[in-house]
Amino acid sequence: MRDSGAGAGSEVIAAAAWTDPPSSYTHHFVSDLGVRGPSTLFGQYMYSPLAWVMNTGFFLFGITILAGTALLRGLPWRHRWAALVPATLLAVGGILLALFPGSGEALEDGTGEFHSLGAFAGFIGGNLLAIVLGSMRRRVGLSPVLGRALITVGMIGLLAMLLYLAAIFSAGDTIVGIIGLVERGAVHPFLIGILCAGASILNRRVRTRAHA
Repeated sequence: MRDSGAGAGSEVIAAAAWTDPPSSYTHHFVSDLGVRGPSTLFGQYMYSPLAWVMNTGFFLFGITILAGTALLRGLPWRHRWAALVPATLLAVGGILLALFPGSGEALEDGTGEFHSLGAFAGFIGGNLLAIVLGSMRRRVGLSPVLGRALITVGMIGLLAMLLYLAAIFSAGDTIVGIIGLVERGAVHPFLIGILCAGASILNRRVRTRAHA
């Protein structure tokens, strides 16, 4: 799972290139960065010059998390599947987000439904994976502190997802100004948590090989 920073890195790069007007981390949806545009949806103007970077990040993030989870060692089959199911959900979500950018045109031609499915598959899969990894932290070699942190960020992410859903369904054609912040509350905690878990597992394997 050491490459799980792809999603965060691509967001930073794509956001830095969006300067006219500047991309907002509090107002714009994360997936706005994957829309080349110009386009408008829910009152948000979208024009991302490096949309391909963001979409590549969506794709790679999901795939690398799934691959890293599949490579976890020493897990009984029930624990392995408990981790693989949300990891697969996250990977499918990333692929759908990459292939079906959430533009205004996508809402009109029907592909926006695939984008929405990808978003919520990612929200649910990523946060559940964080909780699962934290719950079996002894089996995957994580510290008690990191295990508790993963469970916490997963719960925070699921709560933020519910707030995000409430904002989407109650806002109508114009989304509240902090919707981007709420959405990132459903994504960034588990992204950072899983990145830290991957780094910890990799570091543990390196130390074990060094002392072998």
